[in-house]
Amino acid sequence: MGDDGCVAADKRGNKTLRDLVLSMVAIGAVVAVIYVFIPHDSKADPTKPVTFNVELGQARRDAPYKVAGPEGLPATWRATSVTYNAADPKNVTWHIGFVDPQDQYVAVEQSNAAADPYIKDVTFGAHRDGTRTVTAGGLVWDRYTGKKYNALIRKEQGVTTVVLGTGQDGELTAMAAALKERGGH
Repeated sequence: MGDDGCVAADKRGNKTLRDLVLSMVAIGAVVAVIYVFIPHDSKADPTKPVTFNVELGQARRDAPYKVAGPEGLPATWRATSVTYNAADPKNVTWHIGFVDPQDQYVAVEQSNAAADPYIKDVTFGAHRDGTRTVTAGGLVWDRYTGKKYNALIRKEQGVTTVVLGTGQDGELTAMAAALKERGGH
């Protein structure tokens, strides 16, 4: 008596070029359906704008320093990130990041942490550009340059404010000029 189990296993186990081609056609059809029916826009802006008024309000109520927030920037400046962290009372941080009209990154960073280590950390090691300063918004800012970011920096009693980014000096100055400090206690 023959063992039919062996014959059945051979028929199921044999793979042919035809089976491979049919499988690839089936997968291709699924991919084509997904591509056609799922919306996509290859020219869409990859940055997703965020709102920051709630976080800015919270930071201004809670922070131990006056919190800087931009006012009056044109709509071509898109906020892309915002954080407020008060978990450590000796390192309360405020951050808001933007993409400027030239698609460059510009951010505002503030903290009551020790100024020099904080500056080194957020600017990725930028250094003071000699004695060069910039006046923006009626305030004098120190100019820093770095491999990753350039920055405008103000050190004050109890708070360091940094405007940094990949943008040109004009964009950093425009952001610094738009900052209004409010709140704090």
